[in-house]
Amino acid sequence: MNKDEPTHFSNNKAVIFDIQRFSLHDGPGIRTTVFFKGCPLSCAWCQNPESRHSRPELIFYKESCIQCFACRKHCPENAISDHSILRFDSKLCTVCGQCVTQCVTNSLRMIGKEWSAADLLEEIKKDMEFFIDSDGGITLSGGEPLLQANFLFQWLPLVKEQKIHTTVETCGLADWKQIEKLLPWLDIVFYDLKHMNDSIHKEYTGYGNARILENFSRLSRSKSGLQARMPVIPGINNSVENIHATADFLKSNHHFSIHLLPYHKLGEEKLKRIYTQQRPMDIAALDT
Repeated sequence: MNKDEPTHFSNNKAVIFDIQRFSLHDGPGIRTTVFFKGCPLSCAWCQNPESRHSRPELIFYKESCIQCFACRKHCPENAISDHSILRFDSKLCTVCGQCVTQCVTNSLRMIGKEWSAADLLEEIKKDMEFFIDSDGGITLSGGEPLLQANFLFQWLPLVKEQKIHTTVETCGLADWKQIEKLLPWLDIVFYDLKHMNDSIHKEYTGYGNARILENFSRLSRSKSGLQARMPVIPGINNSVENIHATADFLKSNHHFSIHLLPYHKLGEEKLKRIYTQQRPMDIAALDT
């Protein structure tokens, strides 16, 4: 999310852009992963670029468009032009969704939907049988779930009343008081450490790492379910120097393991479908 972009969050509702069932790699057991929209970072390698903005937005599947132009005819803001291919003016578009309802081929879709705490709880309770049989639960992902902390303050207690195991995936760029307030309702915290060098971290993510490292250190003293992770980006954070610096930082916090996440290019296909300034990285994917 751009630093100057206003958020579109309500304390009573969350903006969710996906709910993925039967997840097997986002924590123990069979899990339902809830993807929260909005992120304070702008990682150059982001695998979910559609999650950055806090507001709902359009995604366009050009290959299935039959150019009937029904979307353009029904756009109240005249934000769509049809010069041989559909073009969307992001400055005019209010994301009202009327174009989506007119698209007969589902080429236009809305990313991001508001959910109330009660409705989202009922949605995840559909998978209770899987959670019970596999010792699974839910995982909060994104985007950055902690960006919607005010919603989580009211929703997670409801989840824990159902005795559902909870995991969060976070970049750690959040106010410590908010993190601390959420800890009683979180069983596992997957915490990304992207780079130890502050200036390099800022170059590739948009922010320095001081608060992120400080929050990790605080968590290491107060959370037994803390698990460090690092996306491995060739040529950026896989140098011997950064690996040693990461290991030293972990040891200084009495943390002796880290889960490495090999870089992949799955997010690049999404870049073609959304309005973004992010460009594909000229880096080969790592074998897993």
